[in-house]
Amino acid sequence: MTLRALLVFAALVVVLAVPFVLRPRENLLAHADETLVILTPHNEAIRYEFGLAFSRWYNQKTNRSIQIDWRNIGGTSEIAKYLKSEYYNSFRREWEKSGRKWTPEVEAAFDNPNTPTNNNSEAALARKAFLSSNCSIGIDIFFGGGEYDFSRQAAAGRLIPSRILQTHPDWFHPDILPQKVSGETFYDPEGRWFGTCLSSFGIVYNKDSLRRLGIQDLPKNWEDLTHPHFFRQVALADPTKSGSAAKAFEMILQQQMQLAVNELNDTQAGIRVGWLRGLRIIALTAANARYFTDASSKVPVDVSLGDAAIGMCIDFYGRFQSEAVTQPDGSSRLVYFTPQGGSAIGVDPIGILRGAPNLKNAELFLEFVLSPEGQKLWNFRPGTPGGPSRYALRRPPIRKDLYIPQFSQFRSDPHVNPYLEAQHFTYHPDWTAPLFRSIAFIIRSTMLDVHDELRHAWQQILAAGSPPQAVQALADFSPVNYDYTLKTITPILRSTDRLAEVTLAKQLSQNFRNQYRQAATLAKKLSITSNTANP
Repeated sequence: MTLRALLVFAALVVVLAVPFVLRPRENLLAHADETLVILTPHNEAIRYEFGLAFSRWYNQKTNRSIQIDWRNIGGTSEIAKYLKSEYYNSFRREWEKSGRKWTPEVEAAFDNPNTPTNNNSEAALARKAFLSSNCSIGIDIFFGGGEYDFSRQAAAGRLIPSRILQTHPDWFHPDILPQKVSGETFYDPEGRWFGTCLSSFGIVYNKDSLRRLGIQDLPKNWEDLTHPHFFRQVALADPTKSGSAAKAFEMILQQQMQLAVNELNDTQAGIRVGWLRGLRIIALTAANARYFTDASSKVPVDVSLGDAAIGMCIDFYGRFQSEAVTQPDGSSRLVYFTPQGGSAIGVDPIGILRGAPNLKNAELFLEFVLSPEGQKLWNFRPGTPGGPSRYALRRPPIRKDLYIPQFSQFRSDPHVNPYLEAQHFTYHPDWTAPLFRSIAFIIRSTMLDVHDELRHAWQQILAAGSPPQAVQALADFSPVNYDYTLKTITPILRSTDRLAEVTLAKQLSQNFRNQYRQAATLAKKLSITSNTANP
C-alpha cells in the first residue's frame, strides 16, 4: 500500500471514529422502566423541561423511572395529516381483519363526525366501530397546537376522554381552570382535550430596524403593518402550513367584524363589512411582506436578526426570541406586543390519543401538565422554586391561581395576565370558526400564490403616491365576500373532491393576478395624469 493510500485510509478511520469518541455519555433514561410516546409541535426547550420535570415527578409518585419518546414531525398542519393517515391505516387493518370489506362508504364515514349513527347502514356501522375501537397508532399523547386543531381531532374520534375530570374535579372551577373565557373554549366538556397554557397573537418588531428605516411612531395595531414604510419589511407565515399564523389572521378579521358591528349597530351587516375590511388589511400587509415562511417560529428570529423589520407571530415565539437576544443590561432590540383589543386569548391543548399503548402513564402526564407543578414550568424563571431548570419558556399558564401576587416574583412576565387582556376582546366562534380553513385558503390563493403580482402592484401604487382609486382596485375582495366564502368555498373545502378545490384555487389565483395587474396599470395612469396636471 502506498503512503498516499495509507494516509487516505488513516483519515477515513479518524472520520469514522470521531462520532463514537465524542458521543455523549449514556443516557440513564434509556433503561427507564416505562416509556411514553408524545406527538408534539413544541420546541426543544418545552420538550426538555417537561420531559425532565415529569420524569422526576413520576419517580416520586410511582418509585419507577420513565422516559418520553418525543415525536416532532412539524407543525400542527403536518401533524393533522399524519394522524388522519395513521388512523386510516390502523382502522382499515382492524376492519379488514374482522372479515369486512373496505368500501368507499366506510372510508368516508369512519372518522367523519357528520356521519349519522342512528341506523344500520354500512357508514353508520363503520363510524360506531371506530368510536368504540381501541385501534392504535403507537402514540399516547398529542401535546401542543390550537383549540381548532384539537376540536377537529376530538370530533373525528382520534382523541379519547381523560379521567381527570373525575380525579381532579376541584381543578375545573372558574377560579382555576375556566371552561370558557371571552368566547374561547379552554377545555372540552367531554374531557377529550384540555388547554395547558394561554396564547395570544400580535406583532414583533426590531427597534434597530425601525430606527434604520427612520420610523419614529412605534406600531400599535394590526393596520400599522400596512404602512408604506414597511414595504418588503414584513415577515409572515403561510396560514396553510401554520395553525398559529392562520389564527393570527383570523384575529384581524374578528376585530374588524366587531368594530363594524358596533359602528353599524347591525350584527349581520357588520360581519360582512368587517370581513372585507379585514381581508383588505391582510392583503396590504401581504403586499408589504418580504416573504411567507412555512415555519411561524422563523418570523421572530428573522426580525431579531434584522432580516425583516416587523412581523406577525404567536406571543410566546416573540417573547422567547426577545429573551434570546437580551443584552447583559437587560435590554432587547426585539419587542413583542399584542394589539389591545386585537386578539383573543386561546389555549395550547393536550389530549390522549385513541389506542394509547401506555394509557395509565398518559393520564399521569396529563395530570402533571395541569397540576401546579407542571404549570409553573410555563412562566417561572429558571432556578426559581418550581421553575424550569434551564430554559425560560415565556408562556402564560392556564391555571388562574398562578397569577396571584405571591408568584409574581418568580414569573418571567409578572405583568402579563391574559385573563385581564381577554376583557378587551370577545371571540365570536360562529362568525369565523366554520370558515377557519377557508380563511387560509383565500390568503394562499389570492396573496401567496400571486405574491409577485401583488407586491409589484403595491410598489407601483406607492410610487404613484397611493391614489385611493388604485388602492381600492388592489384590495377589492368582494369576489370572496363573506357569503361567497360561506356558501361556495367552504363546502368545496369540506368535500372530498380535491379536483374541485384545486380548480377553485387556480381560478381565484388567476382572477386576482389579473386584478393586481390592472391595479398596477391604473396606478401608472393616475401617476401620469397627476404629473401632467402638476408640471
